[in-house]
Amino acid sequence: MREGQMSEEQRYRAYVTRGDGVRPWGRVEERPFGDLPDAGVTVRVEASSLNYKDALSAAGRPGVTRAYPFTPGIDAAGRVIASDDDRWRPGDPVIVTSYDLGMNTLGGFGEVVRVPAEWPVAMPAGWDAAAAMAYGTAGLTAALAVRALRHHGVDVSAGPIAVTGASGGVGTISVALLAAAGYDVIAVTGRAAAAERLRTVGAREVWGRDALEAGTERPLLRPDLAGAVDVVGGGPLAHLLKRIMPAGAIAAVGNVAGGDVPTTVYPFILRGVALLGIDSAGCARSEREAAWAQLAACGLDEALAPAVHDLTLDELEGALERLLDGDVDGRYRLLHRAVRRSVDPLAGVGSTSV
Repeated sequence: MREGQMSEEQRYRAYVTRGDGVRPWGRVEERPFGDLPDAGVTVRVEASSLNYKDALSAAGRPGVTRAYPFTPGIDAAGRVIASDDDRWRPGDPVIVTSYDLGMNTLGGFGEVVRVPAEWPVAMPAGWDAAAAMAYGTAGLTAALAVRALRHHGVDVSAGPIAVTGASGGVGTISVALLAAAGYDVIAVTGRAAAAERLRTVGAREVWGRDALEAGTERPLLRPDLAGAVDVVGGGPLAHLLKRIMPAGAIAAVGNVAGGDVPTTVYPFILRGVALLGIDSAGCARSEREAAWAQLAACGLDEALAPAVHDLTLDELEGALERLLDGDVDGRYRLLHRAVRRSVDPLAGVGSTSV
């Protein structure tokens, strides 16, 4: 297939950051299609979402994005404009997350992305781009974590499940998914103001961050948790390992509290605890598709709606600052102007022929 009338001089709006290694610094610009990768599936992005990795990329932190200027955004949802692969046709609604999107491939903070044909996933029936980006990579990660716990055998009768970093995107969605599946969920958060919202989405109890600090000098603690979804890593993950019941498991998804985990082998060799790593960026396509289907079918859209805060491109910089500072409650969703104004800025672009 070829891109027909779409010109490489056609322009689209994008948040472009220069990345100074300290704080986000960028602006909204008009960019030409010629900046996009040479081949692949071209998607008109209707919605994106904000993640901690996006803030790191925008700030120019090492190990995320190699070259600037750059458009971050590891999430994108919208419709195919054009494709050089017969698997996708113009008008197909798709979700694109993870892989290299928003890291070194221009991301969802632009109104258009062009990605390899293997990256998009078909939009689940009944969803649109805005619905998908209420979850984004945070939701995908949460769904993968819950699936991993269930596959390991941690069922609803096993005992309480803790979720750390519960007020953030991955944490909030994990709480909601676990509760909807019938688990007894304990949400752990440093944000007292989020407690009521976390109870609303299904947490039976809400613990403060200090609950994971007592007894840290001991190699094992009383086993009172059947499992956990850990978003923060570091010391809190080490503490959780000491409290997991025999044959229980922790799905580890993040490192907000640091990458070093000061633990011993005792939870593993004396209680058979499993530490399950969750890689949403590189997981198998079959797992990715199953996780999106689970999210679309879970019926949580209305319950999670109060935790989703909508932004425009012009409001991105302040939100990225808050992400870097850890001052986030719930989810940030970016709605491009095609959604917010019900006007397609790329109307007529992308007719194709075989």
